[in-house]
Amino acid sequence: MKAEDFMLPCPIKKIFGVECFGCGTQRAIVMVFEGRFAEAFHMFPAVYTLLLFFATVALNFVDKKRNYGNLLVILAAVNAVIMVVSYFYKHHFSH
Repeated sequence: MKAEDFMLPCPIKKIFGVECFGCGTQRAIVMVFEGRFAEAFHMFPAVYTLLLFFATVALNFVDKKRNYGNLLVILAAVNAVIMVVSYFYKHHFSH
């Protein structure tokens, strides 16, 4: 079995036939864990900041002594910007 066998299809792409801002996330995360770092970034440029965001969320649950709220907001904003910019670059400038 491969990790790709367990990936969820994008409902936006399935219904409307266009990729969403998050298309490629699952494949990029698998590529990171396989050590294919450049390919992962090319697939989904926000993959590394997204992994950092998820690690911070996990840390927030484990480390109750510190407040990670501000850092999480900043990481979420950075991820959103990277996702939007890379989406428009991919669909409007890379053809």
